[in-house]
Amino acid sequence: MPATDAGGIRHFYRLDGNEEKPAVMLVHSLGCDHSLWDRQADDLLPHFRVLRYDVRGHGASQAPAGDYSIAVLAGDALALASKLGIRRFALCGLSLGGMIGQWLGANAPERLTHLVLANTSARFPAPELMEARRQAALETGMASFADAALRRGFLAESLAANPPWVASVRHVLLATDPVGYAGCCAAIRDMDQIGLLANIRVPTLVIGGDRDISTPWAGHGDILAARIPGAKSVLLEAAHLSNLERPPAFSDALLHFLLPDAPGGPAPSQVSRPSGR
Repeated sequence: MPATDAGGIRHFYRLDGNEEKPAVMLVHSLGCDHSLWDRQADDLLPHFRVLRYDVRGHGASQAPAGDYSIAVLAGDALALASKLGIRRFALCGLSLGGMIGQWLGANAPERLTHLVLANTSARFPAPELMEARRQAALETGMASFADAALRRGFLAESLAANPPWVASVRHVLLATDPVGYAGCCAAIRDMDQIGLLANIRVPTLVIGGDRDISTPWAGHGDILAARIPGAKSVLLEAAHLSNLERPPAFSDALLHFLLPDAPGGPAPSQVSRPSGR
């Protein structure tokens, strides 16, 4: 996978698809890497040029010491797109990726065509819990809380079945640099983007999981959907990593939003909309 300097550090990325197609950037969650989006990338490639990358502190990207911020992480995304000659793009971010997307939607709307915010929040309600995760990563390592992280990420029945994609997420989490993980924990701990939501004027889709215990729809997704002007929303039968547990439904919702006028285009399946939207 190629690498380039962006945002003052070395970022690893993957850029697939035809150059004449519109671009979509996919931004992963805390403790994952660009491979989180393998299925969605395949589904998007007939229609888009797809950019995935390892967020600062994750995967093969550099992990500088110290606390990060959502603004810094969003700056990385812009710098990488610019370095690759991509002026405007749709962005789909899950969890931490969605937090980055909110910042970009409010502060750099001229760079975005569409915004998809999946299983994410504008404010972490218990910053002390994120601080505890930050400290655990630095003091005891990733293995000390890997099982708890997987229980937050997946439904119990998914863990019991132990499909290959659960094992893959575990492997990536255990290989994540504790310093980089801690830096991103600090970014989430300190985040409060509630006041930014009304400034997001980019067409926005909010995706939630009906059994997501990390960012439940109530108090998280519903706030995004209500406060971002004109936002659409879908609720999947899934936990936090909804794109892995319900890949066809997630991709259908994504494509239906990004390509609403495509002849014979996909419509959401296995998707229910929250009442009132």
